[in-house]
Amino acid sequence: MEESIKKAQTEGRDKEILYSRAIKAGKRIYYLDVKKNLKDDLFLSITESKKVQPKDGSQITFEKHKIFLYKEDFEKFMEGMADVIGYIRKTRTETPEESPAISSEESPKENLEEIKLNIEF
Repeated sequence: MEESIKKAQTEGRDKEILYSRAIKAGKRIYYLDVKKNLKDDLFLSITESKKVQPKDGSQITFEKHKIFLYKEDFEKFMEGMADVIGYIRKTRTETPEESPAISSEESPKENLEEIKLNIEF
């Protein structure tokens, strides 16, 4: 009995959202949720929710995928994101009118001014 109460408290505590931001992108919605674990450490929960409509016309469902990102990994994660987004921007095949100019001297971080995440604990 005591174990089930403890489990319910644990599950409820992990689900507590302290701050949230939703990003709508076509059929997908990305949720960035700041949560607190049992040790009162804050972490980031990233959820992708994708609308899925089966071809047979049955009820629309949502596929969800989650990533948990802990504060000790924020810097490495952001460096990796800056790197891969910079690579994509350099190599995409849009016409010059559609694509902002990127010089070869710019680092990927310089190309990501609009993608900044400042999370301090």
